[in-house]
Order: sequence, then structure tokens, then C-alpha cells
Amino acid sequence: MIRVAVWGTGMMGQGLLGYLLDRPADVEIVGAIVTNPAKDGMTVGELIGRDCDVRMTTDAAAVLAKRPDVVCICTQSNLDEVEGQIVPAIEAGCNVLCIAEKLAYPWASDADWAQRIDELAEEHGVSVLGCGINPGFVLDALIVTLTSVCLRVDRIVAERVNDLSPFGPTVMASQGVGTSVDEFERGVAEGRIVGHIGFPESIGLIADALGWRIDRVEESREPIVSSVERSTPHVHVAPGQVAGCRHVGRGYEGDVLRVELVHPQQIRPEAEGVATGDYIHIYGDPELHLRNEPEVPGGKGTYASTGNYIPLIVDAPPGLLTVTDMPVPRYWAPSAGAR
Repeated sequence: MIRVAVWGTGMMGQGLLGYLLDRPADVEIVGAIVTNPAKDGMTVGELIGRDCDVRMTTDAAAVLAKRPDVVCICTQSNLDEVEGQIVPAIEAGCNVLCIAEKLAYPWASDADWAQRIDELAEEHGVSVLGCGINPGFVLDALIVTLTSVCLRVDRIVAERVNDLSPFGPTVMASQGVGTSVDEFERGVAEGRIVGHIGFPESIGLIADALGWRIDRVEESREPIVSSVERSTPHVHVAPGQVAGCRHVGRGYEGDVLRVELVHPQQIRPEAEGVATGDYIHIYGDPELHLRNEPEVPGGKGTYASTGNYIPLIVDAPPGLLTVTDMPVPRYWAPSAGAR
């Protein structure tokens, strides 16, 4: 029985809690930490409509005092935003799984931060892993795995075409959905519209695994302008407005383009005949071309990946790890007695 706490009960946290409740013979939920005071005192069961009397709390210290084997952090994207959750979890002697995109390969944005967390994790004998669908799988770990059957790899091109419709207002704003083209371009220039978070991390994971020295990563963001009406519960897009962001990341070794990652994200892509999917092209010997349609759903993929790493992280070596340091990930089948 692995004792698990979940920190963050938004869309990803709720999905993960459901995953854990599907494994009652394998997992004990020892706590659920909320950042929204309105949820303080509610039970997990009341939140997600399942049978579970664990009460959610804003008192993180009280949950960490129970010393869970694993703390799953499903809150924010950037290192400075999750540091205040990762550090106390490590100091409480807990292994950490976290879906923050920047934690997938933190050396790409802050090598000093990564070294400090690595040393702290080793000091306390626990493991810390950034995981998720992207970064964490489709545009890095899956690519690295595919290269295991190559004699030579010269260049990698991968594209993830996905549907933003299931996501809420925060994601819409970060992608510029519902803005005019001028507002989109101004938002990109001012750093308010960021598109995808994680290209330097995915490129870093690939390069580290393949032994490539990436000298620079270049990124570009272009508006996906709709020619038709599109709506979700959170945003309406009129013809001529922005329905999403086409974000591209390129990693160069000297002047040689080694990795090109393309990520057009928009709401209701089917409204203009756009199919979603994940596409990987590895150029070398042999050439490999992987095509998956429709896309792996981002939300389900993220909390499934996090849950499936739980039995692997408890046996991992201490320190700050990446998905390429871990055993080949796999589905965690519930033991007998599961609902």
C-alpha cells in the first residue's frame, strides 16, 4: 500500500484523485491539500462525486506531518511557483511527482535551482520527478524511446496538434484565444501570451538523452486566426479573431537544427476541418515516422502519467530525476479488490 497526498485539486488534481480511488488495494490517500480556501473542509468525495471521506485542507504542514510516501503536486507551471510546495514535501521525507512543465528538465531554465533541489532531495533520501503529457511524454520521452531502434539519428521533427476546448480561462488567456491579432501580438511581446510552456525542457531532455550539445533554443508564436464562429463554455471566438497559438521550438547544435517541435493549439479545430494528432519523424538510419490520431488527450494523459509513475518513484534513486532517468513507464493495473 503506497500512501499518497495530492497537492492541488483543480482539473488535474481531481482527475488524479479519481485515478487513486480506482486503486483502493494499492493506494491510501492520506491527504488532499487545497489552495482555494473555499474547498477547505470539503471531502474529496463531495468534490469529485465519489465515495471518499478524506477532508481537504489548506494546512499543508498537517498533511506532510503524516509523511506520505509520495506527494503529487498538481498546481502551477513555473519553478518559482512550485518551490514552496516541493521544498517542504522533500523536507518532510516525501517523494515528489509534479506536473509543473518547467520541472520536466529544470536545468533548461535554472541550473542553480536544479542543483539545489537535487542536493536537498539527496540529503533527505527522496526522489523528485517532473512528469506529464507534454513535456514529459509525447514530445520527449516517447521520442527518446523511439530512437532506441536507430543506428544513427541526425534530426528530429515532432508535431502535436491539439484541441484546447476542455481547458478553462487561464489556458485561454495564456494562448491568446478570443483576442484580435493585434492584441495577440502585443500579448506575446509583453509576455502575457506564452503559448506552450516546455519547449526548452523537451529539447533539453532529448539532447541530454542523445548526447547532443544544444547551443540555443529559438521559439516563435503565431496566431491561429479563425474564419468561423467557435465557442467553448469559457470563450467565444468570432471570425477574424484568434482561436489559438501555433508555437514552434527549435534546438540548434552550432548551426545545425537538431530538434524542431511544432505545437498548434486551438479551440474547436474540427470547425475548420483540422484533425488533432501526435506526429514524430526521426531522420537517420532507419527513418521513423509515428502517427497517432486523434491526439493523446492532454488532461487525461497528464494525470494518468502522474499516477502511473507512483509505483516507480518509490523505488527510484534519491535526487532530482527526469523521465529519461526512470524505468520505461507503463500502465499501473489496479490490484484485485479494486472498484
